[in-house]
Amino acid sequence: MEIDQLYQTYKPLLFSIAYRMTGSVMDAEDIIHEAFLTFSSLSNEKVIENEKAYLCRVVMNSTIDKLRSAASKREVYVGEWLPEPIVEEANEPSHAYLMKESISTAYLLLLQQLSEVERAVFLLREVFQYSYDEIAVIIEKSSTNCRQIYHRSKKAMINRPKTATLDFHSMKKSVEEFTLALQKGNIDKMLELLQTDAIFIADGGGKVTTAVKPIYTSERIVFLFSSILKKLPENYRLEFKVVNGCPGVVLSINGYVAYVLSIEFQADQIARIYMVANPDKLAHLQIKG
Repeated sequence: MEIDQLYQTYKPLLFSIAYRMTGSVMDAEDIIHEAFLTFSSLSNEKVIENEKAYLCRVVMNSTIDKLRSAASKREVYVGEWLPEPIVEEANEPSHAYLMKESISTAYLLLLQQLSEVERAVFLLREVFQYSYDEIAVIIEKSSTNCRQIYHRSKKAMINRPKTATLDFHSMKKSVEEFTLALQKGNIDKMLELLQTDAIFIADGGGKVTTAVKPIYTSERIVFLFSSILKKLPENYRLEFKVVNGCPGVVLSINGYVAYVLSIEFQADQIARIYMVANPDKLAHLQIKG
C-alpha cells in the first residue's frame, strides 16, 4: 500500500489512540506525523508485513515516551489539568473512532490514574477491541501479561463516568437553556439545570486568570459564571458545539477562541462543567489568518 493511502486509512485510528493516551490534539498530530516518517524510511529498507500493527506500535511507543517525559511538567502544572478539547459541529457525533464516552473529558481524566502501559493496554482492549495477542505485538509484552494488566486497569477504572439518562439532543437543549439563562441573569433557571453538588473545573495553565481549584456547589458556580460574564467585552460570541463527544460551548472574543466548555450530565442535570482557557491548549482551534 502506498504511503498516502496508508495515511488516509490509518490516521483516524492512530489519532484516536494517541489522543486518548496523551489528552493532546497537537501531540497526537505530531506523533502520527513522526510515525509515518519512520514507516516511510524503514519500508524502503525492508518489507513490513503487518502495516497496521507496526504503525500502532510506533504510535503507542511514542505516546508512552511522551507521557513519561511530560510527567515532571505535570507535577508543576499551575492549577487543574484538563485535556485539549476536540470540537466538532453541534450535531450528534458519528465518527467511527471518536466514540463519545471514551473521549469525554471525564473519561480522559479517569485514564490519567493509570500508568502509561496500563492506559495503553486498557484502551486497546476496552475501546478498540484488540485481542490480547494483538496487544502483545503492539506493546511488546506477552499476551498473558497483557491480560493481567488489563484486568488490573479495569479495576482502577471502576469509577468511570455514569452514562446520562438524557439523550444527546436533550443534553444539548439543557446546555442551550443554561447559557440563555446565564445571559439573561435568570439565576433560578441556572440552579434548576445544575445538580446541587455540581463541580466546575477550569484549566488556565497559569497563563489565564481562572479558578485554580475546583468550584463546588451550584450556587457558587452560578455566582462565578455571572461574574465572568460581566467582565466579557460586548463582542463576545457563544457557539454550541460538540466538545469531546458531548454538548458544549465555545466562547470567542474578536474571532479568537478564549474558552471551551464541556458539560457532563448525571441523570437529567448538569453535574460537571470543564472549562479549558489555557491558550496553548486552544491553539489548534484558532482560525489561521
